[in-house]
Amino acid sequence: MRLIGLAVVLILGLILVPPTLEAQQAVRTYRIAVLVAGPAAEFPPINAVFKQGLSEHGYVEGKNLVLEVRFATTPEQLAQDAEALVRLNPNVIVASVTPAAQAAKDATKTIPIIFSASSDPVAFGLVASLARPGGNVTGLSNAGPDASGKRLELLKEVLPRVSRVAVLWNSANAVIAQQVKETEAAAKKLGVQVHVVSARGPDGLEGALGNLLWPVVS
Repeated sequence: MRLIGLAVVLILGLILVPPTLEAQQAVRTYRIAVLVAGPAAEFPPINAVFKQGLSEHGYVEGKNLVLEVRFATTPEQLAQDAEALVRLNPNVIVASVTPAAQAAKDATKTIPIIFSASSDPVAFGLVASLARPGGNVTGLSNAGPDASGKRLELLKEVLPRVSRVAVLWNSANAVIAQQVKETEAAAKKLGVQVHVVSARGPDGLEGALGNLLWPVVS
């Protein structure tokens, strides 16, 4: 996650006056908005590394940096939080994953946006291409578009007798929907039956787990 802090520093270096030069005139405070697609409980470890990366390059919270952090677990809440952050007019927006980046992109076409991880930013319309992102969005891709199929291939190599695989996914997440399709396509080639079970949020998790209780190896 250190890369996230470094990526933000690079963007700030392009759009802002470096802190050392600015300090010669007057101390300026920079504002970074952080939009997280997930519960707040998952953020502290990432937040610590994020702040460390920024402080190592002269951006220190409480001195010349203000962090505005929002957490959202539904698409509707992501959209609302993204719009609220844009109204604060931050220097840059850091989005945790693809849904957060999409919400931020829908909310602004001018404020720079950095996403920390996306399985396929081109397919999801975040960037024009990996080589030339274009627009106001850039970031890190954590997998290729065929990664889900590759995982199933590796599973088949490790456990050749596997004939049925259960997939538990969040139907509210468009990124996972694409991965499920890739898994199903790979399963047909490998002769594996895929049992897809959806849980739209924590409330549906218990029932979904009950539907997964069937033999995987035959």
